[in-house]
Amino acid sequence: MELLHGPIRDYAWGSRTAIAALQERPVPSEGPEAELWLGAHPGAPATVGRAGGGVALTDLLAGEPGPWLGERVLDRFGPRLPFLLKVLAADAPLSLQAHPDAEQARIGYAADSARRDGGPRNYVDPYHKPELLVALSPTEALCGFRDPAAAAEAIAAFGVPELGPVVSALRAGPAGLAEAVRRLLTWPTGQRDALVSAVVAAPVGGGDAELARTLAAAYPGDPGVLVALLLNRVRLAPGEAIWMPAGNLHAYLRGTGVEIMAASDNVLRGGLTPKHVDVAELLRVLRFEVLDDPVVRPRPEAPGVVTWPVPVDDFALRRVTVSAERPGVTVPVVGPRVVLCTSGEVSVGDDVAAVVLRPGRAAVGAAAGGPLVVGGVGEAYVATTGLH
Repeated sequence: MELLHGPIRDYAWGSRTAIAALQERPVPSEGPEAELWLGAHPGAPATVGRAGGGVALTDLLAGEPGPWLGERVLDRFGPRLPFLLKVLAADAPLSLQAHPDAEQARIGYAADSARRDGGPRNYVDPYHKPELLVALSPTEALCGFRDPAAAAEAIAAFGVPELGPVVSALRAGPAGLAEAVRRLLTWPTGQRDALVSAVVAAPVGGGDAELARTLAAAYPGDPGVLVALLLNRVRLAPGEAIWMPAGNLHAYLRGTGVEIMAASDNVLRGGLTPKHVDVAELLRVLRFEVLDDPVVRPRPEAPGVVTWPVPVDDFALRRVTVSAERPGVTVPVVGPRVVLCTSGEVSVGDDVAAVVLRPGRAAVGAAAGGPLVVGGVGEAYVATTGLH
């Protein structure tokens, strides 16, 4: 195992306290810190501490793919790290977004790469991006479509006559979801400010009205304010997670969590953002299915180890808790592994070497390193592939 140093992305919605506090740095930070990336995605690769300076993890994998990745990972995913581990810290809502499945990403990337117009791209790599977010602090998110009948009542309660066709579509049940979303996201540009203003001014209370007003304050005139009301509003306690498969419309609202995903940065946005929005492409990849319970709860795997099962093999995430009474835990891993300490002081070692981690610090190990052992007193998240 070797120390891994991840870059911090300074997106405007990020927190000035969460990641800095986790890493035991002065609070507040100089600017927003949104995501700590711990992986080998070319957009922001982490570096491995070596004599003479840091070496990009991407370079190490390219130079020795066999020892780093192992035969099974190479056969399944090719010469790349198939997962990306992050710490996400949101102080403001993120964009309304979804991610493509593997086939959509492959086709979309090829099409974008063939363009010569120099315009913004939807697809920056040819991979899918299913995600799992595990809350470190109380976290709020919008995740998956709620019962259309409940969404219809929420929209109808504002008493805005122009929204009548949207309410009618939702009252048709799941079959009307696509029409309701399409109508809202393609609302005539010149009429959007008046629509959102009418909703915000409506004399109604409750959680839906509060959410609409909060989002409209940040993104005035954005029809995503209303699309958000069609989604499940999820409040996660620390340790609970949400799973976001391909085509799942979602947005984080606030909170800090450990996020793991397939190693991709393909994001299709529909609103609540100053970034590139492509409504037509988003509508093409969305899955208009009701998600009854988006929360994934931890499942014990072994003494001191819990996991959150997901139906992909690009990644698996485990939380390991070690203490004076249980000072050493062996974690089953296949392929390379990334370990992030979130509390206490833990040692992480394999057949090659061990390192000690404080909160907010990470380590990486190669497949050739053999079994992973976590010791000390504290808590750590172990990211690896989902291969068995």
